[in-house]
Amino acid sequence: MKKRFKLKAGFVLKPTADDNLKNLYFDIKKIFEKKNIEVYIDMLSAKLIGILGMDFDKMCESVDFLVSLGGDGTLISLARRSYKFNKPVLGINAGKLGFLTDINPENIDEFLDKFLNNEYRIDERMVIEVDYMNSKLYAFNDVVISKDVISSMISINVDTNESFLNNYYGDGLIISTPTGSTAYNLSAGGPVVYPLTESFILTPICPHSLSQRPLVLPSQFEIDIEVKSNNAKLIIDGQEIVDMNGKIKIKKAKNPAKLIHRLERNYFDVLREKLKWGDGK
Repeated sequence: MKKRFKLKAGFVLKPTADDNLKNLYFDIKKIFEKKNIEVYIDMLSAKLIGILGMDFDKMCESVDFLVSLGGDGTLISLARRSYKFNKPVLGINAGKLGFLTDINPENIDEFLDKFLNNEYRIDERMVIEVDYMNSKLYAFNDVVISKDVISSMISINVDTNESFLNNYYGDGLIISTPTGSTAYNLSAGGPVVYPLTESFILTPICPHSLSQRPLVLPSQFEIDIEVKSNNAKLIIDGQEIVDMNGKIKIKKAKNPAKLIHRLERNYFDVLREKLKWGDGK
């Protein structure tokens, strides 16, 4: 992080903020200000805790880095919403799982000392760009095409820039980034992929044929997907949902998302902790 006389941080809180999170925000704000870091908060987050805030876009333009205070969902939403501003994001874990938010509130003071001394790293994570109905959507975790009616299945044709790939018939299809491989993809039987890899993971949801298996494709591929029905939903990061009828084009976005992490953070330590690997010893 390039130092100036005073760094500026823009905060976004998880949308279910309560009194505990409100108190935590003010405690963390004091620590930031003690380190000579000016704190801003976006308007919606501020409203949740009864204070004045700043327009989200204006905040992103004004600050040096962004801070997510919540769980992984809050960080994912912030990374996607702030994508066009190309600002690094620091995740402070006030949630449960914490695959992405590796800074705990009790470690803020220590981490900021290291941060201001340039003892940190920025991980660049692949982002998916979705072209749909002449507009662009961005996914940090995954793009899901899902049926909308419980009793029916949907047919999904998938082409790449090399050749026709497959027709998936079932409950839907997940197209995940490596970062999102430990989310819905993992629950649906897809592989865990190292997050700094650049690839697409295609995982069918409850396919009609057991021969339909997860597939990993290079990030250089462009993927064309067509759904010939009117009962499908396009879901971005589990947070944005639109009706889908027709085609979408998927490719790697031009710029990555940037996540601020401790130098000591080790992805395999995180996997072992969160997935309880090795507990049978």
